[in-house]
Amino acid sequence: MFKKLNVFEKLWLKHTNRPLYKDYKWELANYNQQEFSKFITGLNRLTSIDKISEFATTSGFISVSHSGNAGDIIYALPTLKRIHELTGAPIHLYLRLGKPLILSGYKNHPMGNVKLNQRMAEMLSPLLISQAYIHVCEVHTDQPVHIDMDYFHSGNIPLKTGNIARWCSYITGVNPQLWKAWISVKPDTTFSNSIVIARSERYRNHSINYGFLNSYENLVFIGVESEYNDIKKVIPDIKWIQVDNFMKLAGIIAGAKFFIGNQSFPFSIAESLKIPRILETSFDIINVIPEGENGYDFFFQDHLESIVKMLDSK
Repeated sequence: MFKKLNVFEKLWLKHTNRPLYKDYKWELANYNQQEFSKFITGLNRLTSIDKISEFATTSGFISVSHSGNAGDIIYALPTLKRIHELTGAPIHLYLRLGKPLILSGYKNHPMGNVKLNQRMAEMLSPLLISQAYIHVCEVHTDQPVHIDMDYFHSGNIPLKTGNIARWCSYITGVNPQLWKAWISVKPDTTFSNSIVIARSERYRNHSINYGFLNSYENLVFIGVESEYNDIKKVIPDIKWIQVDNFMKLAGIIAGAKFFIGNQSFPFSIAESLKIPRILETSFDIINVIPEGENGYDFFFQDHLESIVKMLDSK
């Protein structure tokens, strides 16, 4: 039986018996993983398709909640779509507002100090409720929740590597089909000859210079004003398109000739649509991976320029 030591016991062991202390740390790591697994799968949680299907047969629907950033919510959708496909149950999606957002090393973030606020929920909702597998999309108040999608934040699941789109599959036991589109929207054909670009302050690859795009036509930027002002420094004539909800944003991206973005919300839309898309990969955190057709990613300038040239010639 493993016994956790208190802080004084650990310090004493560390200074009196280093080999035994190393063994203790190894056993502690194993113990924590076991406790995490018990936490995730315990208390009758819906952690497999069998459990979810059995519950859906009785309830007639599956309610889930999510408090993450807008991109995290988009990346949760393929798991919800697959649950709907396997069970036939409509999904009730509840958005939890006001969860604190802790960042370091960045001057600005569009959401300030929370992950999701009322305005962001209002911009997301038209896009979410338009998907055939989402029957209800509301801000969470006191509605019952069957699956809390935030449990991937509970510990042990690595969030800086892998693929964000799999986070919710780990806590539901349902593998999403990430090579398929999981969002459907009407493309805005106004942008059929446009290269649509988004670049947030976070997750940048600082070895990349987008100045070469000045030799291309019909460049469109989507994002907040500070991001637009930043990219204008290297692409002075780029056009800024503002939207009042993310259904319109998705339509622009769906209708574009192709899309370029870093690991931010607009790329989650491009990835979910499976349009021709190029991902600027950060050296610091790699947790977005293009899957399926038309997806490209890069680390280096030459690779980016060659992909843009190829896609523009099609």
